[in-house]
Amino acid sequence: MITHYKIGKNLACGRHGSNLIASTELARVKCRNCRNTDAFKEARRDARNAARRAARRAKAAHAANDWRYFWEEKLTRMPGRQRLPRGFGDQPFV
Repeated sequence: MITHYKIGKNLACGRHGSNLIASTELARVKCRNCRNTDAFKEARRDARNAARRAARRAKAAHAANDWRYFWEEKLTRMPGRQRLPRGFGDQPFV
């Protein structure tokens, strides 16, 4: 069976009938006409962007717990030329 994309009470492709299978989940939609509509493409784009934003937030939260970042910030705030320990790249001083 072909699954259509449902927007509110209507189908994106414009078909009518009580026996048609419809879903709001983007991955389950199989109708080519529904997948080619602007509404479906916009919903897919919005979902993709939301996933990217969530990944960036997770990466930023992970970076916030990174001890190297805190160490570099501490050395940057200290007066004078503070040496970075080994493993921090080719930067001899902060």
